[in-house]
Amino acid sequence: MLVDTSLPLEQRIEARFALQRKDFGLDISFTAPGRGVTALFGPSGSGKTTLLRCIAGLEKPDSGHFKINGHCWHDAHKSLAVHRRPIAYVFQEASLFTHLNVRENMLYGWRRIAARQRKIHFDDVSAWLGLETLLEHRPEQLSGGQRQRVAIARALLTSPELLLMDEPLASLDANGKAEILPYLESLWQQLDIPVLYVSHSPQEVQQLADYLVLLEEGRVVAAGELNALLTDPQLSIAHFAEAAAVLEATVIGHDKAFHLSSLAFDGAEVSVSYNGLPLGHKARLRISARDVSLALVQPQQISISNSFAVRVVSIDPDREPSQMLVRCEVGGQHLLARLTRRSIHLLKIEVGKKVYAQVKSVALMK
Repeated sequence: MLVDTSLPLEQRIEARFALQRKDFGLDISFTAPGRGVTALFGPSGSGKTTLLRCIAGLEKPDSGHFKINGHCWHDAHKSLAVHRRPIAYVFQEASLFTHLNVRENMLYGWRRIAARQRKIHFDDVSAWLGLETLLEHRPEQLSGGQRQRVAIARALLTSPELLLMDEPLASLDANGKAEILPYLESLWQQLDIPVLYVSHSPQEVQQLADYLVLLEEGRVVAAGELNALLTDPQLSIAHFAEAAAVLEATVIGHDKAFHLSSLAFDGAEVSVSYNGLPLGHKARLRISARDVSLALVQPQQISISNSFAVRVVSIDPDREPSQMLVRCEVGGQHLLARLTRRSIHLLKIEVGKKVYAQVKSVALMK
């Protein structure tokens, strides 16, 4: 069982489900924080949707329990009916009511709960998801990303205690995903409820999640803080082509002449495109493994401006036989570098060695 006992009962989700069907078995146990976004990540058929259905009460497990922030929804003695579980469920398809405009679709969820239970307000949700100018539009007048934003707004206006999202961006093309992701990034900062977010997209996980649960073949492979798992070479997600680290950083300055902003983390400093965020703002930086190279001395007179000292903590074979995955530590955080075996041999890079990471590109995630 993957149970994090450091999280108090009233501040955590605790899930344990076992079920056996003709062609599939689920045996899952994990804990997650009772606030923020927990991504359920794994390949198709790993049990992500079945797990969400168990949590929602739509699937009856053979055994198990589910507790959220000190409240039990399911165990051996009781199981709350679906309509008594204070959840909102967002699916791949927006499924808006075509005969209603955006405002009416959103109010459909809001009107279905008692006034005393309304904790999330219409105007707030409209602002968070950028829907103020679309309220009189019909669904057929909206893009895919806009429709999905309306579906999320409708779900939130039921004032749930838990938001379940089952691959909500899967039906969108690249432009649709690019349109909605910034809204979701900022949305989570406004919510005081936990979100369980199902995805098989590494980019979505890196951009949106705080905590990560990895599933394979109906089992939990690992569960923990996002970057700890993203940069763990023993886990498959660290070897994906899209492998990346997500680091916590603080805005420390702006250079408007060159349109750059500076952020610091654990003694290191990087520059990104000017963002206008206030000094002291806490942000997240995404650094792709393929954008990191290593040098034995502090680089000088090169076009790559982001460079800082790191310590090598592990070197592991990557998926490609010619490459290795190097995990580096900077302060208390980790990042990955994907290097050729030849480079590691020529530079004599080894565990414990101090080197300099050169980062070609850094993505700022608010």
